Amino acid sequence: MQIPFNRPYLTGNELRYLEDVIRSVREGGHLSGDGRYTQKVQDFIQSRFGAKKALLTTSCTSALELATRLLNLKPGDEVIVPSYTFSSTVNPIIMAGGRPVFTEIQEGTLNIDPEDIRRKITPRTRAIFPMHYAGISCAMDEVMELAQEHDIKVVEDAAQAVNAKYKRTYLGTIGDFGCYSFHETKNYVCGEGGALLINTDDRAIIERAEIIREKGTNRSKFHRGETDKYTWVDTGSSYLPSDLLAAFLYAQLEKLDEIQKSRMKVWNAYYSALNPFEAPGKIRLPVVPDYADHNAHLFYILFRDERTRDSVMKGLKVQGIHAVFHYIPLHSAPVGLGLGYRKEDLPLTEEMSGRLLRLPMYAGMRDEERDYIITALRDQFRSL
Repeated sequence: MQIPFNRPYLTGNELRYLEDVIRSVREGGHLSGDGRYTQKVQDFIQSRFGAKKALLTTSCTSALELATRLLNLKPGDEVIVPSYTFSSTVNPIIMAGGRPVFTEIQEGTLNIDPEDIRRKITPRTRAIFPMHYAGISCAMDEVMELAQEHDIKVVEDAAQAVNAKYKRTYLGTIGDFGCYSFHETKNYVCGEGGALLINTDDRAIIERAEIIREKGTNRSKFHRGETDKYTWVDTGSSYLPSDLLAAFLYAQLEKLDEIQKSRMKVWNAYYSALNPFEAPGKIRLPVVPDYADHNAHLFYILFRDERTRDSVMKGLKVQGIHAVFHYIPLHSAPVGLGLGYRKEDLPLTEEMSGRLLRLPMYAGMRDEERDYIITALRDQFRSL
């Protein structure tokens, strides 16, 4: 049996909505962004998750770049960020002339450690970028208290956390800004896509976000009839996705609960089946704090060391099971080393990264696929 790491889930309405966009062209509709389905998706995010304003973007990377632009970083400004994250979390900081200040993660959740944030705040600190790993929330009360105490902004990297919560509040809506991903590896997909959540009623911030997203023009105001012409008013870029992508995504969001239920079934089956191997110390399973309602974005296992992890991963590959690891910590990646960091700066991050293995996880996984993976793992664990 061959089991991929990820398989995008189709709800059944994707093709119908794509055809609807294409047919609408004959009646004056358009394929580019800010069409009917773009508005449907943005309205859904605002009503379901409680965002003050949602702007669909071409990716979560674009959303993070847009949020960083709205911070008005200056050369030398510092942004506190976990090293255990994807490069997209940090690239916008460097592109804006800022300096990423890498922090340790918590051993339980693998999320940013608030105590290390506190230690690394300086007069140059302008923002904190917490990333909700595996759709399990960071300790957001502590993060927000530190931000308020030092008058700094918070940008939530919620790429993995769409439809997950912290104390009943949806992730991405707690910080000043939140960033979602709809990449095909995420829970709700359109191939490539994202969204910026703006959690303020400040109209000036919202309007500037629209301008940057629309290549530096006030086109959004023009289409709302708030100006009689649109023109270049700021620097910006093209962060607006096609309405075709929005149509595909809307079909996904309509089935938000169905997809979540399917993923949770797989996640819970993994946890239940593998739990007996945790007590003897052969593995460690994900930790979900009481404050977190996770979204079953991924399921990982931590082994005693990197050698054991690699051995199990290779064994699964022989049986046709595609399990993977990530991330190479950013502070010890080539760019991080070029910024002056050393591998030993964040020992816990390095250790956890070397021990982690992600299992195949997707909505619609067949019972026989899931059971095949569990059986293969049990066989390998007995020899650990």
